[in-house]
Amino acid sequence: MARNTTILGTLRCDMGGPEHWPRTPSSGAVRLRVGVASSVAGWGESPMKVALRLALGLGLLASAADAAEIKMIASNAVKETYIELVPQFEKATGHKVTLSWGGTADVIRCVNAGEVADIALATSEAIDALLKGGKLVAGSRVDHVKSLTAVAVRQGLPKPDISSGAALSRALVASKSVVVSGGPSGTYMLELFQKMGIADSLKAKLTQTPPGAGVGDAMVKGAGDIGFTQVSEFLHVKGVELVGPLPKDVELVTTFSSGLLPNAPQPEAAKALVRFLTAPATAAVVKKNGLEPS
Repeated sequence: MARNTTILGTLRCDMGGPEHWPRTPSSGAVRLRVGVASSVAGWGESPMKVALRLALGLGLLASAADAAEIKMIASNAVKETYIELVPQFEKATGHKVTLSWGGTADVIRCVNAGEVADIALATSEAIDALLKGGKLVAGSRVDHVKSLTAVAVRQGLPKPDISSGAALSRALVASKSVVVSGGPSGTYMLELFQKMGIADSLKAKLTQTPPGAGVGDAMVKGAGDIGFTQVSEFLHVKGVELVGPLPKDVELVTTFSSGLLPNAPQPEAAKALVRFLTAPATAAVVKKNGLEPS
């Protein structure tokens, strides 16, 4: 395995490290070479040159002797975006990054349990709570992206009217089954159903996924005709169709932020990764995957 191969895993927080599997040349790294070339590079400029230029501009290049292995535990909301961006950071800097994914609740649990990692990324509220509790390095919060909670339906079903909160309420009452996330967006939706006065009518047909589990995946398996989670978590699920973000009068915008762990084995390399991921040059990839730069 090449030293700068990205390793991906599901966030298990078992203190022995998550079960990881290596990326292969036919996976997301190849997609990135196309995506970054078209959306970030200048005309005629290769994606590798773009990454090198960005790394040089940010002062991120490391010598072979200084190359580090960085571990990041992160929310699923940024998964597709960072699967695209992290390999370019690795190739440009020589560092290797281990990415482990889960819901915000999973990230909180792992940090509180003393997971050995460099960076934790979750909702800004979760990061602030961890900072307040001394679980992250004071002053290390960096905002990465903003995300809208969205509505989707199973493929082939009519798309409901979601032009307003009232229209969304009617669509929910008329639906056969509803799925919400086990994360912060799901908590918000349950509160919204209460405010709309439809919580009781939805109770028998409502499913909330476990923290970290995909709403889109649950919908494809038949758990719901209509579902709610981050836009970025619907875009890459086959079998569901995005209807759009929640209507303006009930919209939810979530900021995802990172913090440095006190036990970070590679704090300086981790800071370099965060600078890379939040650089303006990454904006096109961020937007392509349903997010907005912070």
